[in-house]
Amino acid sequence: MHTSKRMTIAYLAMAAALLALLALNLFWGSVALSPADIAAALLGRGTNALAANILLQLRLPRAVMVVLLGAALSVAGYLLQTFFANPIAGPFVMGISSGAKLAVALTMVVFLNRGLLTGSLTLILAAFAGAMAAMLFVLAVARRVQQMSILVICGVMIGYICSAVTDIVVAFAQDSNIVNLHNWSMGSFSGMTWGNVATAAAIVLPCLAAAFLLSKPMAAYQLGESYAASVGVPVRAFSVVLVLLSSLLAACVTAFAGPISFVGIAVPHLVKHTLGSAKPLRVLPGCALGGAAFCLLCDLIARSLFAPTELSISSVTAVFGAPVVIWLLVRRHSGEGTV
Repeated sequence: MHTSKRMTIAYLAMAAALLALLALNLFWGSVALSPADIAAALLGRGTNALAANILLQLRLPRAVMVVLLGAALSVAGYLLQTFFANPIAGPFVMGISSGAKLAVALTMVVFLNRGLLTGSLTLILAAFAGAMAAMLFVLAVARRVQQMSILVICGVMIGYICSAVTDIVVAFAQDSNIVNLHNWSMGSFSGMTWGNVATAAAIVLPCLAAAFLLSKPMAAYQLGESYAASVGVPVRAFSVVLVLLSSLLAACVTAFAGPISFVGIAVPHLVKHTLGSAKPLRVLPGCALGGAAFCLLCDLIARSLFAPTELSISSVTAVFGAPVVIWLLVRRHSGEGTV
């Protein structure tokens, strides 16, 4: 009963934080909007055309996109932590986001240098290909080494290599629009449109639903592959699905917002600590809520702290997420003697 009450309070708190931060993201900006302006614009009864345009074409699609991508990134991190049985596995740490970043950068440069425009679907496919390439390399390393610490280090090194090549590509790209590529490569939620939102929702929502439907076999998988196989889980096929889902979620985030650090690591652990449970059926909805709220908070800080200058979203997520990782490592070291 106590656990159930704690979970109910935690879910309500996360939902309330999400709604409050969503409202703040709509109100707060270089142009202040009153609740009356927002309500009128949402109901289509507003006479202030500027306020309606700012809300409906700039702030609302951006906020909705932050919710979608924040939830995707957090759930992707949880899936990777489950798959690798490693608490610091995540799209950014394992090099998956960097692989997606490199593929998208190459695609954008090729298209831009030929005078062509890239659509959302093209970028997502490129990001997925890059994410899968990075993931396959990490999996190949995993077959040769048993120590998870070495696996994580290899993932980090892959991330550095991909980021270095991306920086070189951006530096030598010859196009006036390359400044947009540079801003994207640093991580940003700016410039989101309703078309972007529709495309992202078509990918993220089915992936989140699929992850939730896999909660039961995921719980068995957490107890070991042998146990999962003994209760009827097709381990190989299940592993492939986990890899595909996590890669697709991470790729979608990277395609639209660039690489975003630490969300996929920090949020799942904060959610598990808040809920007092590690069961996938309970943690996955919490990860979606927590990831969305966390990214809304970070995006609000990124665009308003030094306005009109906007910080890269990864700079803000690192400030909040890195201490969580440090705390996790220190706790594991002091409690288990190993990391």
